[in-house]
Amino acid sequence: MTEIVKVNDIEVYLEGQGDETIVMIHGWPDTYRLWDSQVAALKHLYRCARFTLPGYDPAHSRRLYTLEELVAQIADIVDRISPEKPVTLMIHDWGCIWGYQYYLRHQSRVRRIVAVDIGDAGSEAHQLPAKAKLFAFGYQIFLATAWLIGGAVGDAMTRKMAAWLKAPGEPDTIHSGMTYSYWWKWGRTFQNRPLGNLPLKVECPLLFLYGANKAVSFHSEAWEKEMAARPENHVQGLDTGHWVMSEAPQQFNQAVVAWLDRAQSPSTESAA
Repeated sequence: MTEIVKVNDIEVYLEGQGDETIVMIHGWPDTYRLWDSQVAALKHLYRCARFTLPGYDPAHSRRLYTLEELVAQIADIVDRISPEKPVTLMIHDWGCIWGYQYYLRHQSRVRRIVAVDIGDAGSEAHQLPAKAKLFAFGYQIFLATAWLIGGAVGDAMTRKMAAWLKAPGEPDTIHSGMTYSYWWKWGRTFQNRPLGNLPLKVECPLLFLYGANKAVSFHSEAWEKEMAARPENHVQGLDTGHWVMSEAPQQFNQAVVAWLDRAQSPSTESAA
């Protein structure tokens, strides 16, 4: 049975049972439905909470949501659905960006993190080859432009890019209102305005699963080695592209369940 709770006009879908809550945050160009397979695999042991990011539902206001607004929205959701206990974050793509920033500001509210495909992207250690840089810049500027254009043309541009990148979402759910994050990033960059994001430093237990078969890596080798060296963490590359949970759901879910089960040990409890 699914319970729906509204937090600041955002619908939060709650399924499952258990003392622990997993908060799932998707990225572009997805919705809360990205996590269907994960909820099915986890809801017998965990309480799963998921929602569609502000602006990603056509019913939401089409505007540029800031880092501060998105972190505040996540904070309100976590405080509403799990006021007494810290949660596990399961995050992907832009959900990683916003989720990491929430964690860095509210570390006592996060017990552990399952991060998918995005690590220390943009850090000094994260250096890309010229071809990968050009690829990343090209698709991100295209999507930032789709945001600025909007309307039917912006929507068509967004769907075209989603299809080219093999995003799993249904085309009729994809629209240019989802692309504000790219304009937030590049608009501020072009204007020499700071993004306001804190440097990534993950000190809670981390499961990092990434696609090893894609044009651009969103984490550095140094960060991967640093995270993997900690006994409470696990880092694993799968033979997929960016949408790991959709391209290899069984392998992904097995890795998540195994790590969550392992994390119940007394040593991990004290570390968390």
